[in-house]
Amino acid sequence: MTDTNTTTNSSSKTPSHVAYQVRDRDGKKGFWTRIGSVWPHADGKGFNIQLECVPLDGRITLRIASENKE
Repeated sequence: MTDTNTTTNSSSKTPSHVAYQVRDRDGKKGFWTRIGSVWPHADGKGFNIQLECVPLDGRITLRIASENKE
């Protein structure tokens, strides 16, 4: 395998997206829990995803990272 695929170093840059688990609640707003971060590859053709946990229902929502602490 060639070494032509380059990715950004996820430990030195701010993530581009944040991963959340969203639990739906009857008649109420969903409950959002931050579970990870996402960094784009340098070539723009993919992402590195780092999850701290995986939701049991399998639903993960990705949102663009903002400067506001959520």
